[in-house]
Amino acid sequence: MREIIHIQAGQCGNQIGKKFWEVIADEHGIDGTGKYIGDDPLQLDRINVYFTEASGGNYVPRAVLVDLEPGTMDAIRSGVHGKLFRPDNFVFGQSGAGNNWAKGHYTEGAELVDSVLDVVRKEAENSDLLQGFQVCHSLGGGTGSGMGTLLISKIREEFPDRMMCTFSVMPSPKVSDTVVEPYNATLSVHQLVENADQVMCIDNEALYDICFRTLKLSNPNYSDLNHLVSQVMSGVTASLRFPGQLNSDLRKLAVNLIPFPRLHFFMVGYAPLTAPNSTAYRNFNVAEITQQIFDAKNIMAACDPRHGRYLTASAVFRGKVSTKEVDQQMLNVQSKNSNYFVEWIPNNIKSSVCDIAPAGQKITATFLANSTAIQSLFKRVSDQFQAMFKRKAFLHWYTGEGMDEMEFSEAESNMNDLVSEYQQYQEAGVDEDEAYEEGSGTDLGESSVDGGEIGLEEDTY
Repeated sequence: MREIIHIQAGQCGNQIGKKFWEVIADEHGIDGTGKYIGDDPLQLDRINVYFTEASGGNYVPRAVLVDLEPGTMDAIRSGVHGKLFRPDNFVFGQSGAGNNWAKGHYTEGAELVDSVLDVVRKEAENSDLLQGFQVCHSLGGGTGSGMGTLLISKIREEFPDRMMCTFSVMPSPKVSDTVVEPYNATLSVHQLVENADQVMCIDNEALYDICFRTLKLSNPNYSDLNHLVSQVMSGVTASLRFPGQLNSDLRKLAVNLIPFPRLHFFMVGYAPLTAPNSTAYRNFNVAEITQQIFDAKNIMAACDPRHGRYLTASAVFRGKVSTKEVDQQMLNVQSKNSNYFVEWIPNNIKSSVCDIAPAGQKITATFLANSTAIQSLFKRVSDQFQAMFKRKAFLHWYTGEGMDEMEFSEAESNMNDLVSEYQQYQEAGVDEDEAYEEGSGTDLGESSVDGGEIGLEEDTY
């Protein structure tokens, strides 16, 4: 029950996805051919969240692999876990999207999208009770961003009541893989605001920093970065897959983390992260791990939570931990750093505890935060977007695929609205309290966040 269908699109999405399936297969004791080689009955107890059992007793990932060129798929097929995936679930074109969002969303991608939806439908029909979808993609390229967002909107039409959770690799400040990233990212965010339920923002630069500073890897490669992402992905769904004292699932996360429908972009973190040679000198208990997850250095997106305020946050602990201690530590964090949490959402940290820790570790924690600091990420993309768009640089590649300039302007203004919305809630509270103290509680409707200001922006929803 509570199955999740995993979709990976584009080169980045497929590489992250490949690593994710290695981690998940390992946790459930499945080898590279789909045979069960584990030794713990709990591994098979809820294996059907991510795997379907085939006739020969093999376990097959409920994954759909999508790309507009065959290269990445061939690499996965020839890899260690290549035999794991069902061959029909590889859906690829031949032309590639060439880092062009319009190709992925309107031309090449639109030709392929129906065959992808057929595979998704088949997977959904084989599920008893579908919890939702998770999509891995990057926002800078062509396929992951253009076709990824097209898939999300099509799936949304067909399964409107299921959760849509995305792991989106955002363009980072210093590491840019393509020149037209700001265009592709802005057009994608425009779609994600409307069609996704939860977006976990991940960022290569922050991952490099974690590998370099914290894990002390002198020259981290993509495999190391992807491993970090896969840890978070497995942590978010751990309590669906293993028994626990306090469960959470994708829907509970959404209800507790999203105060306003458009603000569903999360920063993610993971603990413990330590260099292999210093592990012996650390004692990993709940206090230590709580301290780590709230550390800005552990956040996998290039924005500093200290520059904003937490609207909500969630911590998923794995391992043999006492729930009393978890509650105590969460309370401590909030009372010590109360000015980093908005005061108009009391007790805004959700915690959950899953009994089974990942292999080789005693306690781990996955952290999701809905913080107003994430606006800096959108602001940065928006500035780069404006610099190119006002000169109409590179625009002919997009208009040549049938796009209209209006679409760019709409996407840009939608992203700027998002930034100002975050800013508004960051500043909220201070003025309200003063208004209350003056005894003008009745006039709050016009001046406060819930009243006039948002009313002006209603047409952007």
